[in-house]
Amino acid sequence: MSAISPTPSFDPGPLRPGWKDSSGLTEYLREVSLFLRNFRSRLRVGEHSRSPLRLIRFQLDQGTICCDWVARDPDPWDSVLPDRVGRRHASLQALKDAIETRSLMFRNIKGADYALIRVYRRTPENCLETVIFGSLRRQEGAFRHIHSLAMRAKLLGFRFRMEEETLHVLRPEDQI
Repeated sequence: MSAISPTPSFDPGPLRPGWKDSSGLTEYLREVSLFLRNFRSRLRVGEHSRSPLRLIRFQLDQGTICCDWVARDPDPWDSVLPDRVGRRHASLQALKDAIETRSLMFRNIKGADYALIRVYRRTPENCLETVIFGSLRRQEGAFRHIHSLAMRAKLLGFRFRMEEETLHVLRPEDQI
């Protein structure tokens, strides 16, 4: 019989020292799990609402992140305040969460330079409506010196309609 056998060998053979996953899948999985853990722990409660964020979709494909979530409901303690104050607090919280999530994404997932984000709000009829859309790039600055939260979000690439300090439903042409 010859030295080369027609039957395959299932012996893995010697491992190379310092062997690493050449496809990069292991690193992607580590970065995504780190982002998801930070998303759950850091964004567990907000400054204006104690309700949790609900992640709907997270997708990482060739350096592009797609992430959708449902914004926090107004805090139950705001129910004794005028209705517009509760809506204002929920809107400010949604903008803060969007900015913080963008920061977490690009800090934890090194292989992504672009992100597509949608933030939904639950209606009283239990439907979802888009209130924030973001087509974001890693290179855009943090703009921490900008005091207006809405202006900081706009400069980072988020699109939203805000009237009287309350987020309103985005039109389809705003989500392109």
